[in-house]
Amino acid sequence: MTVLVWIAEGVWPACVDAARAHVPAGAGIELLHVTGPDAAGAAHGAFAGLLGRARPDHDPGTEMERLAADAGARLLSAAAGRLGRPCTTTERIGRIEHEVVAAAEGADLLILARDGDRSRPGPHSLGPAARFVVDHASCPVLLVWP
Repeated sequence: MTVLVWIAEGVWPACVDAARAHVPAGAGIELLHVTGPDAAGAAHGAFAGLLGRARPDHDPGTEMERLAADAGARLLSAAAGRLGRPCTTTERIGRIEHEVVAAAEGADLLILARDGDRSRPGPHSLGPAARFVVDHASCPVLLVWP
């Protein structure tokens, strides 16, 4: 059995706790974090617009990519520590919902948390990316409340 746990900012502890509680001891667990390309892409674009003043070694988008990768690695490390059992970690970059659906292909279970309006149950308790993943994942999904 292979279980994919989507590690997203703000809601990841609930996902890890669900994995600890519901995944059998012998199952393989993969912790997945996805960094969206939006912020670094905007910085690259703004820097490219400097028309002749741009020096590639000063592109703020490169630094933003590095900072995003560091933040993702820290989240995955914290999640692995909280899980307290062997697991693999994966960091992807791209459109978040598409990367999660692609990573879930072949998994036996995907664990994710509601990331929208938590004040009431219903469709609004899922953000756009989580809604897409729930609708398109090719494996069973365990959806938890953070």
